[in-house]
Amino acid sequence: MSCPTMDEKQPEHDLRDAAIGDPTAYLPEKSEWVASQLRDIDAAGDTAAATIQDRPVMVITMRGARSGMLRRVPLMRVEHDGSYLAVASKGGASDHPAWYHNIAKNPDVLVQDGTSQQLMRARELEDGTERDEWWERAVVAFPSYADYQQKTDRLIPVFVLEPLS
Repeated sequence: MSCPTMDEKQPEHDLRDAAIGDPTAYLPEKSEWVASQLRDIDAAGDTAAATIQDRPVMVITMRGARSGMLRRVPLMRVEHDGSYLAVASKGGASDHPAWYHNIAKNPDVLVQDGTSQQLMRARELEDGTERDEWWERAVVAFPSYADYQQKTDRLIPVFVLEPLS
């Protein structure tokens, strides 16, 4: 089964559709583990309904890079002064997670933290001081990130998600 392209007839949805909980706005999740987490979060209306290694998550809704459809992914909650971090670790794999390409192409995202949702813009952090500060926060929030970085030759990409004004 091929992935739909922007040229194929797909429902037109934007991040505001996701914010009001329109279930037809999302491309179905392929991973049962992620789908289960999202069902639990949706049923509760709160990201506290799911954790990863007993640590809090947030949900990022983004537009697919190829399909143009909305996608959702629960990620570790790394927050500082109203901005969040999306860490493209993929458990230390040699390649980026699929969602990395979505955010790189379509940086406007919807972040759900707890019961609140906010439109944000993602900005990939280059190697340097700002990235180092955010990486430290990421490792404090989820110590496994340090192990993941040791497992791979790639510099794990990180995006800071900042509120849209």
